[in-house]
Amino acid sequence: MQIKKHERQLFYAGCQFVDIENQEHENVLPLLIMYPTYKEEKVEKMGPYTISAAQDAPLSDGLFPLVIISHGDGSTPLAYRTIAQFLARNGFIVGVQHPFNNRENNTLSGTIDNLKNRPTHIRTVIDWFLKENSFSPSIHSNNISLIGHSMGGYTALAVAGGVPTSFPSESPDQKPYCLSVDHDKRVQSLILLAPAAGWFRERGALQDVNIPILMITGEKDTITPSFHGGFVLNGVPDAEKVQYIVVENGGHFSFLSPFPDFMKSPTFLPSQDPEGFNRKEFHEDLQNTILDFLLHSF
Repeated sequence: MQIKKHERQLFYAGCQFVDIENQEHENVLPLLIMYPTYKEEKVEKMGPYTISAAQDAPLSDGLFPLVIISHGDGSTPLAYRTIAQFLARNGFIVGVQHPFNNRENNTLSGTIDNLKNRPTHIRTVIDWFLKENSFSPSIHSNNISLIGHSMGGYTALAVAGGVPTSFPSESPDQKPYCLSVDHDKRVQSLILLAPAAGWFRERGALQDVNIPILMITGEKDTITPSFHGGFVLNGVPDAEKVQYIVVENGGHFSFLSPFPDFMKSPTFLPSQDPEGFNRKEFHEDLQNTILDFLLHSF
């Protein structure tokens, strides 16, 4: 994995937990927001994790890009906490937990409703950041990016113009359906980490996704293997806009922030990597690769 090191940390990482109303679906979208601040960080407890951040600190003065991380099926924004922290320290505002498809409540997993709802969540979050809160004056509205891991990769592609087709198992009548989802032209670039792209298997499904993409997959990913990346490379109208990296010996869950030792277990698959893979070292490279892409994709 070829990366460029950046010695440009400008800020501390601030942190807030916010619930926003999703009026269309009459539910709440929980956000973990990390952002640039000049207030010094402290070690904070977040669920089972600890991370250095300045909780509820004031946002630094300036105009900052917005990056939204879309987590995988049944996951949580905290699974990407070190990526969010790194980006906040480097001048990005990072903020979504998908209702009914997260660690606490995963009742819509594997359904058409979930395929439709996830892109809507992203649009709602972008609207909130740009229009309705104290962050809004500090958001660079022409510099919005999505990071999507696994099912989050599906979400990012759908938001950026992809037209998904469901699988038979996702509908009560066991039939596939071409779905209409919310696209959002405000999104200017995508970062796809081990993306689940099988919903874009039909010809022309990604023809409207014409923005810069950084796609990183794991060589030994058995959950979204290499053909998922092929759907993207062969489906977008301009493959030259896709920077594609295959991580040697990387697995599907290698893109999650390293877990504390007490959570690591062969029975907890998200904590496991292919033999010999060093997740901590990989994330140092991954963070710099993401930052380099974000700094040069506009």
